Amino acid sequence: MATRAVTKYVGISPQKVRQVIDQVRGMQAEQALALLRHMPQAAAQPVAKTIASALANADENEGLNRSDMYIAAITADVAPLRKWRRFGARGRFKPIIRRSSHITVELEER
Repeated sequence: MATRAVTKYVGISPQKVRQVIDQVRGMQAEQALALLRHMPQAAAQPVAKTIASALANADENEGLNRSDMYIAAITADVAPLRKWRRFGARGRFKPIIRRSSHITVELEER
């Protein structure tokens, strides 16, 4: 039985989130949370919150044991871009693209 949690509009680019996600894919959920707690990347915190939310969903809604859950699928998808510009020399402007992501976690019981 699979349990999902989704965090939307995280203000970190999907490329940076995927670097963190690749480290915890397939791990036990509680072990992944312990690893994420000590990672220096900024993306580790929203990924940990999403995994913790999926664990809470499994425990409260489905009545599954937290220690048996593992990360079956975890993805970071592209969210809407924020575009604006900064003015440069000679009347030109420099476009700036602020990327964001959606994090999806699926836990299953082992």
